[in-house]
Amino acid sequence: MPNEETDEQGEIILSDLPDDELVKQMHDDLYDGLAEEVKEGTNILLERGWKADKVLNEALVSGMTIVGIDFRDGILFVPEVLLAANSMKAGMAILRPILVSTGAKPVGKMVIGTVKGDIHDIGKNLVGMMMEGAGFEVINLGINTSVEKYLEALKEHRPDILGMSALLTTTMPYMKVVIDMMKEEGIRSEYIVMVGGAPLNEEFGKEIGADAYCRDAATAVETAKRLVAERRATA
Repeated sequence: MPNEETDEQGEIILSDLPDDELVKQMHDDLYDGLAEEVKEGTNILLERGWKADKVLNEALVSGMTIVGIDFRDGILFVPEVLLAANSMKAGMAILRPILVSTGAKPVGKMVIGTVKGDIHDIGKNLVGMMMEGAGFEVINLGINTSVEKYLEALKEHRPDILGMSALLTTTMPYMKVVIDMMKEEGIRSEYIVMVGGAPLNEEFGKEIGADAYCRDAATAVETAKRLVAERRATA
């Protein structure tokens, strides 16, 4: 006789799992990049009366935290993390309208873009996805982002964080252009500025006046959470 929680092929039937086991299974499905299963699990928990923010934090954010740790430790690599992040997005697509309608606030808000002259976006997109996985609202400006576009986005979205990425040594100095313009406009102190990209280092981040340099997506999430919490504690 097959287990009541599996079908005849040994597939796990999510709707038969109790809440705690379903959440653990969703963590596994996120880790494995199984978007359809994550969507199904999200809907099941909502049907069982779970509030959207509880589903987000316990099933999705907790699952992506495991992914982030293993990515940082070299157990997972970019393709696997992208699959996990896309699965997270599948669950978020169901939860976001509910969260908005109930007035639930995100952990924080981030505007992110690759600087002008640079068309690399895999690292930036990975950071954006991991930030969403940690409960942040992310506005992704794409590649080749001018100082004007950054400033427009800051004024429109009023984020907690501005994130800038560069993969070319020739485009790295443009980050300082953006920060200097923020100073000229008198808005630099209103935002946390985080920078990243392969040729950057901590010293460069300090030189241009950024609040933090992040070597990878997992570090970016940890840093963002810490800096936003610190800022809100002193507000």
